[in-house]
Amino acid sequence: MSNPKIAIIVSSTRKARFADIPTKWIEAQARARGDMDVEVLDLRDYPMPFFDEVASNAWAPTQDPAAQKWQKKLAEFDGYIFVVAEYNRSITGVLKNALDQAYVEWARKPMGAVAYGSMGGTSAVQHLRTIGVELQMVPVRNSVLIGGADFFKVHPGLGGSGNLADIEAALLPSAKALLDDIAWWARATRAARSAPAAMAAS
Repeated sequence: MSNPKIAIIVSSTRKARFADIPTKWIEAQARARGDMDVEVLDLRDYPMPFFDEVASNAWAPTQDPAAQKWQKKLAEFDGYIFVVAEYNRSITGVLKNALDQAYVEWARKPMGAVAYGSMGGTSAVQHLRTIGVELQMVPVRNSVLIGGADFFKVHPGLGGSGNLADIEAALLPSAKALLDDIAWWARATRAARSAPAAMAAS
């Protein structure tokens, strides 16, 4: 069976964002395993208006072409890892909008997070998990949280080195746990999603 396909979604679009550093790092960790195929989805490449549809696409077809493009891309994947910036104890507005612009495509797939902020992005991850449950995703237990002294040590805009290798030893156990979770649940949910079709064909 082919590897599950996992999207790494970059959730900040600011010019001065820190997100590129942990995105490249978790992408490298995932690729080195060989048990999943990963692709980075940068929300800069998917500009969308604020959600203005008559309803979620669970209930009515989406009309906006940019949102349709986003939905079509999301449908390619078996799971999602969000690189999460914490803004005032929650996720970014652009990520919330991207989540709201789809429903069918998220459902019954695992999601995890690499989060960062002064407090490690923990509040943002909890909000993201709550949203994920409503979208019928499967939030996994483990996350990578970059916070406190480690965050300031590597954030180049705050005087840090810009090199995640400086704190990598502290992050590797949680990264392995996150990727183990995503790989297992991606396979399990993919098999479950395909079961009705397989039964109908038999």
